[in-house]
Amino acid sequence: MANTRIGRTVSVAGSRQKATFSAWIKRTGLGESWIAKFGGNYSQGNYMQIGFDDTDGCFIIGDTPSSTPRMQSTRKFRDTNAWYNYVVAFDTTQNTASDRLKFYINGELITAYGTATYPTLNQNLNFNMTGSYNNAWLGGRGESTYEFNGLMSHVNWIDGTAYDASAFGSTDSVTGEWKINTAPSVTYGTNGYFMLKDGNSLTDASGKGNNFTLLTGTLTDTKD
Repeated sequence: MANTRIGRTVSVAGSRQKATFSAWIKRTGLGESWIAKFGGNYSQGNYMQIGFDDTDGCFIIGDTPSSTPRMQSTRKFRDTNAWYNYVVAFDTTQNTASDRLKFYINGELITAYGTATYPTLNQNLNFNMTGSYNNAWLGGRGESTYEFNGLMSHVNWIDGTAYDASAFGSTDSVTGEWKINTAPSVTYGTNGYFMLKDGNSLTDASGKGNNFTLLTGTLTDTKD
């Protein structure tokens, strides 16, 4: 999706405390890149970003009005031949700080972070917002820099529920590989969507009708 971004405008507010993001991605280039962004433009603040930092660790960064969450893993993800299932679960209603934001890569919970600033209890995070910050992007952060360089498929956004990675994949009992669940049994909520399920369609496959539009570039159906 290098140089390609798709997005939608959020017209109805959803949960700002519970959500899940899941995507199957294959990196074709290393360095800092943004898989998804929610909320305002980078210059506006009030956003949430999910992606890889300049050392190839996975990260999530929230901006104003609070600097939390801010998570950056010590584990690096530099295999450009592999598909990764990238799952982030948010639930700020949890009493234990480390339960309020969870990263999974290929079903494995990430526990080693160079930076780990968890959301505060019952914090309203910068997604599912209306008003001036009612945007959601895939493939970049809203500007032309740090766009995601790679392939992306089966992107799920869940509004109102925090799911673990087992909703989107499972471990093959013979090979030990993490394999895709192409039809996750989840409740999508008001702003939930299931994008890029079948090729390069911009139609939401969740049944919620939260379709995307092409913002920049060309969305190519690539068979891998």
